[in-house]
Amino acid sequence: MNLVAIFNRDGGTFKTTEMEEYCARATQTFRNAGHQIECHIVAGKDIVETMQRVAATPGLEGLIAGGGDGTISAAAGIAWRNGLTLGIVPAGTMNLFARSLKLPLDIWDVLEVLADGRVQQVDIASANGHSFVHQFSAGLHARMVRYRDSMTFGSRLGKMRASARAVLGVMFNPPVFEVEFNAEGRKGRRKVSAISVSNNEFGPDPLLYADDVTRGRLGFYVADPLTPKGVAQLTVDILRGHLKDNDAVTAMTAAEVELHFPRERRDVRCVIDGELLPMDRHVKIQIHAGELKVLVPASETGEQEAGSGI
Repeated sequence: MNLVAIFNRDGGTFKTTEMEEYCARATQTFRNAGHQIECHIVAGKDIVETMQRVAATPGLEGLIAGGGDGTISAAAGIAWRNGLTLGIVPAGTMNLFARSLKLPLDIWDVLEVLADGRVQQVDIASANGHSFVHQFSAGLHARMVRYRDSMTFGSRLGKMRASARAVLGVMFNPPVFEVEFNAEGRKGRRKVSAISVSNNEFGPDPLLYADDVTRGRLGFYVADPLTPKGVAQLTVDILRGHLKDNDAVTAMTAAEVELHFPRERRDVRCVIDGELLPMDRHVKIQIHAGELKVLVPASETGEQEAGSGI
């Protein structure tokens, strides 16, 4: 394949990696597997613009993107819109989409797996046209991210500590808001503390990521208004892998979910793949089944065998 690799030098693990050495290793690994590849090391502020520009290169077949979940989400959207195959180097804190694809989480080990991997058609979702590979959320998660982003941290460990403090902050000040929803004809209007719409249903892992992104269904979760005690119980149930068993949570699946927020509020935010963004009063969320091409391990036994070899 004709590939370009773009690595976010400011992303997670890459901050403490000798990037010239890493780029040389990546180039050699992919060339040894029979690919053509160019490798670029880019500052975080320039990563999206660079990927967009590279994606328009005539004859390009695939984009290898390295960075945190934000970088990977942006790369997935760019690859999807340009018909490119995406390879993921997970250099972030959570690396949620890489986990869904069952890729090694070590940035060195993943190179050979990608170079020898196979192309798999997987799902990608969008909220009002904004693509995502993990989830759209509002309420508890958005407030937690806002609290976390107001703190100062300079490392992966610092970010994890800030996230823990943000969880405590949200626990004692949970949001409550009204939403109308339509999930394939299942309609409702209710007060809630949290909404999450995921690219396929969450698996049992406490990190809440889909363990299969080929089912063509959104996971749709709403949580009733919560007290601090209720937030604490929800947190415990998530950590135990029992999100759907929580009494306050309603879970369903759909190919399309429409959300409407009847009460106008100022500075309302949502989170899309970890990025805090302004939220429209009406949000249409869709699954685009099998439209994203990704590199996955070549030797998955019995799982996702519909992919074609590189």
